[in-house]
Amino acid sequence: MSVVSELIRSEKDGGLSFGDYTLSAKSKLDNFSHAGDVYKVKTFQEITKLERNGMFAYESVPGTAVTDMKVSADEVNFSVEGPEDAEITLGLDEETEYDVSIAGTSVGIMSTNLGGKLTISVELNGEPVAVRVQKIG
Repeated sequence: MSVVSELIRSEKDGGLSFGDYTLSAKSKLDNFSHAGDVYKVKTFQEITKLERNGMFAYESVPGTAVTDMKVSADEVNFSVEGPEDAEITLGLDEETEYDVSIAGTSVGIMSTNLGGKLTISVELNGEPVAVRVQKIG
């Protein structure tokens, strides 16, 4: 299993990696600059949370490690891993439909709520699982 020991890092290909689900105590890192945005991460066994420019971006319960997250206006892609299944909430556009794929399989069309949050469940077995969330329309 691989965690992001520095809590958050920029990848050479432009992605963002964050989270360490092996920590028994909360750890956080604030004011991390990446691609013109400022990030804050909080992570440990029970939760991993990411904020971008002071706004909610990602949360998992329990904690996870996310690698190579890429965010565009129409799509979010990343790999996630952890010791057990996780509930992941993403901060996206409000009241918008998205096509969600997990491990290369479409799980269907999902809509965000008024606050722009979309929640998915991901089965984790210690191996990275690819997640793709693409805006429809």
